[in-house]
Amino acid sequence: MSRAQRSRLVGGVLLILVGIWFLLSQIVPGLRSWLSIGFGWPMIVVSVGVLLFFFGLLVGAPAMSVPACVVAGIGTLLYWQNATGNWTSWTYAWALIPGFVGVGLILAGLLGENTRRSLSGGAWLIVISLTLTLAFSAFVGGPRILGPYWPVLIILAGLIFLVRSFWRTR
Repeated sequence: MSRAQRSRLVGGVLLILVGIWFLLSQIVPGLRSWLSIGFGWPMIVVSVGVLLFFFGLLVGAPAMSVPACVVAGIGTLLYWQNATGNWTSWTYAWALIPGFVGVGLILAGLLGENTRRSLSGGAWLIVISLTLTLAFSAFVGGPRILGPYWPVLIILAGLIFLVRSFWRTR
């Protein structure tokens, strides 16, 4: 069976299962409350990310872990913001999204998708994402973990890029 055939097969089975769940929740009145997600609407977003990841595993496409991690990561941010009411944290939390891509790349690398390049690229994206998040959170009034020394992160990032520009890659 080719990859395209497996993708259609798994996609069809997933759509049938989701359709059955929605149909049963419409027909059987008590089923909706019994099957409902107790953590609120952001968990639906996280669940979509988990489904994307499993879809990628089933069809043999490790690269699907990248969008799966982005969707699940944003869902987790939404869950935290919904639970705390801290919606203004989007002014700096958006900088975590490249880190979610990095986690997805690392997962794809561990699952065999261009392993060495995926692992190193994912690690760099996580470092860049955390640096940006800490710098933006300090700059726009979020948590000030580094106090007045947050510009040191930007200087260190610049030094790393400067040193890497002279480093020869094979």
